[in-house]
Amino acid sequence: MLKRFAFLALFFGAGILPFPVLGETTPSAVAQGFQDSLIAVMKDAKKLGVRGRYERLAPVVEKTFHLPTMSYMAAGEEFWKSATPEQRKVLVQSFKRMSVSTLATLFSGYSGERFTITGERDGPQNTRIIDTVLTKSDSSTNAISYIARRVGERWYLIDVVVDRGISEISVRRSEYVRVLRDSGLDGLIAVLNGKADELLMAAADKK
Repeated sequence: MLKRFAFLALFFGAGILPFPVLGETTPSAVAQGFQDSLIAVMKDAKKLGVRGRYERLAPVVEKTFHLPTMSYMAAGEEFWKSATPEQRKVLVQSFKRMSVSTLATLFSGYSGERFTITGERDGPQNTRIIDTVLTKSDSSTNAISYIARRVGERWYLIDVVVDRGISEISVRRSEYVRVLRDSGLDGLIAVLNGKADELLMAAADKK
């Protein structure tokens, strides 16, 4: 259930989820707020169902991750620069939809999991890296590192690295290369929306 993160890719509904106040965030506070929100959704997962989890997680992801930067990184400079403003807007929305659908599917229950931030350090290109450990109910752990970048007056997360491996954005980019070459940005948008639909329908069928 918690093997891989996806954005990753996004504001609160009736249930208020913990999150730092705009303008007062630090990289670690942004990561902590996201993790607290995930745990809150996991605890209510069965009651919410996949659609309810999606609605609760969507504003959290949007507030936590800088989706335009992530969409640019996933699509690559060539395709992003050649896109129209409308295509970029639609791509970001599709990336968000797929990311939230993935989270809503993966985080489908709670068994005592907990996140612990273990440190924060400088990363490349003016980023900060927030190191976290996810401890599962059987006491096994996964290392999770969030990459944060300051955009405007606050910090956002722009990537996630699990178990000190390859970054989620790098995985996405490698998956999208062929689609972009064969079908362009519109083809990628269709793939992202199709994946979101598939995840939500599959999760609903399992209920």
